[in-house]
Amino acid sequence: MSASLLEQVQAALATVNDPEIKRPITELGMVESVEIDDAGAVSLTVLLTVAGCPLKDTINRDVTAAVGGIDGVTDVRLTLGVMTDEQRSHLREVLGQGGAQREIPFAQPGSLTKVYAIASGKGGVGKSSVTVNLALAMAAQGLKVGVVDADIYGHSVPAMLGVVDSRPTQVDDLIMPVPTASGVSVISIGMLKPRRDQVIAWRGPMLDRALVQMLADVYWGDLDALLLDLPPGTGDIAISLGQHLPGAEVVVVTTPQEAAAEVAERAGTMASMMHQRVVGVVENMSYLPCPHCTPEGRDHRLEVFGSGGGARVAQTLSERFGYDVPLLGQIPLDVSLREGGDAGKPIVESDPTAPGAAALTSIAQRLAGRGRGLAGMQLGLTPSNRF
Repeated sequence: MSASLLEQVQAALATVNDPEIKRPITELGMVESVEIDDAGAVSLTVLLTVAGCPLKDTINRDVTAAVGGIDGVTDVRLTLGVMTDEQRSHLREVLGQGGAQREIPFAQPGSLTKVYAIASGKGGVGKSSVTVNLALAMAAQGLKVGVVDADIYGHSVPAMLGVVDSRPTQVDDLIMPVPTASGVSVISIGMLKPRRDQVIAWRGPMLDRALVQMLADVYWGDLDALLLDLPPGTGDIAISLGQHLPGAEVVVVTTPQEAAAEVAERAGTMASMMHQRVVGVVENMSYLPCPHCTPEGRDHRLEVFGSGGGARVAQTLSERFGYDVPLLGQIPLDVSLREGGDAGKPIVESDPTAPGAAALTSIAQRLAGRGRGLAGMQLGLTPSNRF
């Protein structure tokens, strides 16, 4: 066996990431053995984190492609094993998730992850669709993005991302978020239920624990942005979020009509009460591009739900808080937006040239381009006696 060929194989394996943890399998201790015979056939054993790993086919394909592409390798014989309890314990130490009590990484002073809570005053304004499409638009910009479906009762994010039947892998009490084809990782209470049709009927303490579990017990890795799809209104989850993630920035979603705008203002005010900064307002279902106009006349808009709601919410919150709360964008009524959500193929991927996709991408660029402020961040300073 050539020593140089072995080094090439090891280097190739270092380029293969675990699809859930997003780190090299060599770094995670998943490569148990590598042997190369005189004919150039490579025999290797890769250990899965748990038996029945849902993404073992991905690991098989990626390892085989990486090693099989090396000059001099004539065959790849891959065996998939399973980590022992001791090896899983070591893995948790590598991930920095050892110990009895884990903390929420995004609440730590050194966290560089931008956390956006997508809120609304009432249901039915398309908050979950906005969350999902913003996450995918940010990922398309090259950011590492995670989504927490914190709408405990109305968890629709997995279906919109096309992973409704997926279940997270669990290593002891450490949970891996479910990866999607777009690269966005997601966790939802719906993924933790035994059955899809099971009803969640929880009250305050249980809701708080569920939110903490999805933030602290899930291995998110290094994210550039984390988006939380909040339930509508000003209830338990909004309060818990303010307590556990005071540095989260809030985006308020509304529709143009008066009734929606009025309650959207309450959602923004609730965030301010929890010492969170409202970074903007999104007006969804703003208008319908006239279906009878020629492409040259598409500026003709049908204001099905009225107009001005988003601008009014932005102005009211700006005056109330004493800082600028901009109207980030207006998303038109778009059949493709609804169809993409139903099919698990969000519009920013399935129909990126559609008016709705263009508006969502623009909003994502405005959010991603913002600097990370110090509002809500703990600076790790301790008063000391000067004398």
